[in-house]
Amino acid sequence: MQTLADILKNKKANRDHRNSYEFQAFGNRLAEELGDIKHRALYIKLAKTEDRNLLLQALDHIKASPNATTKGRLFMWKVKQLKAASAEKEQATEKKPHPKKNEKETN
Repeated sequence: MQTLADILKNKKANRDHRNSYEFQAFGNRLAEELGDIKHRALYIKLAKTEDRNLLLQALDHIKASPNATTKGRLFMWKVKQLKAASAEKEQATEKKPHPKKNEKETN
């Protein structure tokens, strides 16, 4: 049976030294899965500022395309495309006119 000190020592040894926050871990995971370690800081910034679901959708798109040679470039293109689609969707909901109620004046 292990002592508590041994268990804690193993936990600290397994921790990635680059990650202090969760978004850093996600950004590092993105960089590793895309094979673009050189641009790790970009993916960390995206993980911090962008919507997580949007990034996961783009990552799923990249994983589904087996012939992608530049996965990082394709990922950024897909993120841009998804952001534009969500912005269009928001504008469509804002511009939709609300039906006006027929107000009768009562005297």
